[in-house]
Amino acid sequence: MSWDWAYIGDMMPLLLDGLRTALIATVIGFVLAMVLGLVFALLRRSKTAWISVPVGFVVEFIRSTPLLVQLFFLFYVLPQIGIEMSALVAGIVGLGLHYATYTSEVYRAGIDGVPPGQWEAATALNLSTRRTWTSVILPQAIPRSIPALGNYLIALFKDVPQLVAITVAEPFTVAREVIAESFKPFEAITMAGLLYLIAAFVLSYFGRLVERRYGTVRV
Repeated sequence: MSWDWAYIGDMMPLLLDGLRTALIATVIGFVLAMVLGLVFALLRRSKTAWISVPVGFVVEFIRSTPLLVQLFFLFYVLPQIGIEMSALVAGIVGLGLHYATYTSEVYRAGIDGVPPGQWEAATALNLSTRRTWTSVILPQAIPRSIPALGNYLIALFKDVPQLVAITVAEPFTVAREVIAESFKPFEAITMAGLLYLIAAFVLSYFGRLVERRYGTVRV
């Protein structure tokens, strides 16, 4: 088995373009997951049962079904009822919703980790509910959540190859198309895997930087 550098040189621009798409899906999907996860976590703490119970059911339902099934539903089923999305948008929404259910649990743990005395102090100061959350609870809960959120960033990125099922042009989708034309799987799959590995290391390093900078609770 020979290593064809000329072949690699020809396909690298396509693979790098696929990596760019994968990173776009990762970044936007993770931002969506962080925002929705916090919303889910707060709504599940509502004392109103008609809010907390349905939200809890939605979270458990999404978390208990495979991401691949959810992607197929978003891309192939929703158009049947008039809701159409491009493959990349469906992938971003699928990743964001799926991982929002996990980040919501991370936020829940962070909120539960706030000492009871902080809640009591907010009550003693007669702070409003909004002020209590924005000025006292969340500034302490979110830093506690950052290490676990960083782990889910890497996990989400490693799930991006599943978007091949809905034809998103990420590296493995590109590699599969190249293989169909050249019948040389070794170089294509190897280079796609290496690109994912390098990008995962970079994202992990970035996550560590954010953790060191913002992962400390300041009270």
